[in-house]
Amino acid sequence: MDTDFRNRFLTDRDDTGRFIVTSLKTGKKYFVEPIGSSRMADWGSYNPSTGNVENKKGAGKFRGSIDETESLITKENGFEKIRYSGVGASPFSTIEEMEREIQ
Repeated sequence: MDTDFRNRFLTDRDDTGRFIVTSLKTGKKYFVEPIGSSRMADWGSYNPSTGNVENKKGAGKFRGSIDETESLITKENGFEKIRYSGVGASPFSTIEEMEREIQ
């Protein structure tokens, strides 16, 4: 991947949730995109007097995921082995699986 693509991939990473993992075993780079709904997850501080989660300043600013239509991990962008971890699964376990396949 060229530097231009890498910069574009990591732009607004707080909002998109995109990140790159470099394997310590093989040196291979894995590009990760959390794909989810377009709404931000509910988070904040628990208020024991009301029993509710109250959002903090800045809540709703970042989603931490992208819609599948916004994905940059495509064959057109040079990716060959595209894998989905699945809902609730860790991308790191998928990366470990891919690492085992290489060896």
